[in-house]
Amino acid sequence: MKFRAKIIDVGCLNHFTRVVNTVSKLSKACVLRLTCDHLFFVLSGKVASGGVSMWCELAQVNFFDEFQLEGVSADANEIFLELAPENLSRALKTAQNARSVKIKLTKKNCPCLTLAAELPSLSGVSRVVTHDIPVDVIPRRLWHDFREPQMPDYDVSIYLPPLKTMRSVVDRMKNLSNYLRCIDERDVTVFQVMEANMNGEMNLKIETDLVSVTTHFKELGNPPWGEDGSQSTSASHRDSEVMAQTRLDIRKLQQFLTGQQVNPSKAMCNIVHNRILHLIFLHEDVSLQYFIPAVV
Repeated sequence: MKFRAKIIDVGCLNHFTRVVNTVSKLSKACVLRLTCDHLFFVLSGKVASGGVSMWCELAQVNFFDEFQLEGVSADANEIFLELAPENLSRALKTAQNARSVKIKLTKKNCPCLTLAAELPSLSGVSRVVTHDIPVDVIPRRLWHDFREPQMPDYDVSIYLPPLKTMRSVVDRMKNLSNYLRCIDERDVTVFQVMEANMNGEMNLKIETDLVSVTTHFKELGNPPWGEDGSQSTSASHRDSEVMAQTRLDIRKLQQFLTGQQVNPSKAMCNIVHNRILHLIFLHEDVSLQYFIPAVV
């Protein structure tokens, strides 16, 4: 197995850094899947047990000036690495003014992604800062656990409101839920309820034994999925006015909205009634999917 890549363009380096920063805010550990054409950051949580899942896809040609990869074999020309994205994020932060950044799969005391940043110098002498990021190579027999998740047969698909507005609403609801826990001597359970319909309407709510607070959004629009604009089976047979909802752990939604630095051109979500919230952020060269299971 061999992998080496090089970034020279500062704009590409900054964009790649923002993507890695986003991933590091969402997961302490993830899988980096490398192919000849794409990079994927994958978090494969068990939704059935309450875990979140993430799938972040990047086209390598939009980030790297050089990109060479030899996978485990000719018929499986891929590499799967488990790493702590925070380590990669910290290494990239030291390279923001670099003339170039090289990333290479190396073998030190353990397998590593070695990042070498060539930094400018007043003396004209090149300075290179090197970071060795430990990784675990995932064997081929486990690759099937880290494939792209299937689009769920959703009940409602809707565009999201401006993300700054949505994050502000969720933050205030989170603060209110913390306040409610403090003033009530009982163990108050607070749920974030997200509901929407196929008429472009979405509501965010928190519910407790003491209070219910709702924020309403209208005229958001509903994305047409599929090449022919077809909808899922569930959505196509659904009354456009009827709401589908999921009850969420508000901390997971807040973590996603606070951590994302992708700045998407399109942001939308799919709701499988009482089962899962599927968030989708699309940029020109990045797609980010995040799955939050419902709280029963």
